[in-house]
Amino acid sequence: MSVGGASVGAEAPVLRAEHIDFIVDGRRILDDVSLDFGAGAITSLIGHNGSGKSTLLKILARQIEKSRGEVRLRGEPIGAIAARDFSRKVGYLPQDFGAGAGMLVRELVACGRYPWHGALGRFSDLDRRKVDEAIAMTHIEALADRTVDTLSGGERQRAWIAMLMAQDTDCLLLDEPTSALDIAHQIELLSLIRRLSRERGLSVVIVLHDINMAARFSDHIHALSQGRVVASGVPAEILDPERLRMIYGIDMDVTPNPHGNVPIAYVR
Repeated sequence: MSVGGASVGAEAPVLRAEHIDFIVDGRRILDDVSLDFGAGAITSLIGHNGSGKSTLLKILARQIEKSRGEVRLRGEPIGAIAARDFSRKVGYLPQDFGAGAGMLVRELVACGRYPWHGALGRFSDLDRRKVDEAIAMTHIEALADRTVDTLSGGERQRAWIAMLMAQDTDCLLLDEPTSALDIAHQIELLSLIRRLSRERGLSVVIVLHDINMAARFSDHIHALSQGRVVASGVPAEILDPERLRMIYGIDMDVTPNPHGNVPIAYVR
């Protein structure tokens, strides 16, 4: 367990944030954040609204520039990696990814191959095979010839995950992918992400609001509050009343889960 610093593991992290600050208009959104994100693991970022979770994810994804510090991908500063090479290694799904109006699901998934052939490159047999594999992997074969904007929220999220799988990266950064989904589709999507992580050795960093979902599907959890790291550990360590109060600023309790090893948190 570590608080306010990088966690230490036996295997080198896939991503490492070192002393990250992010300041906008004099407001400090992130304050000296140092964290490791394990290779082949699912790591959740949790915290109250405005705690800095999505900002940190955007910095990891090279969507915005940090004010101070360094992010390393397998030891290399991400700023030193060419844009296309970075896209071949890291896939990013923002909160607002659009509806894909008029685009077939298969066409959306094929967009994941862009880092490999470029806008003017020829779509090869390998590209087609990767698209087919991604569609099969995410079980959306029946949706492949539908337009994206006709899909339900859960179906659309699976299509976007398929696009990331076609991108053939081994690290996924997902910003609140369950935010617009009902409980059944949240479970379905997070189960899919966990299965893909286990089957393909994917490293996943995911922003989640629901602490119980994070605990159920994550290997490790980092918690932010007011831009600082306040807790870091495996789910059973985070699900502690004192730590939950420090993270969310309200009194919470935990109770044993009769169907699992990780307890369940609830508001008093």
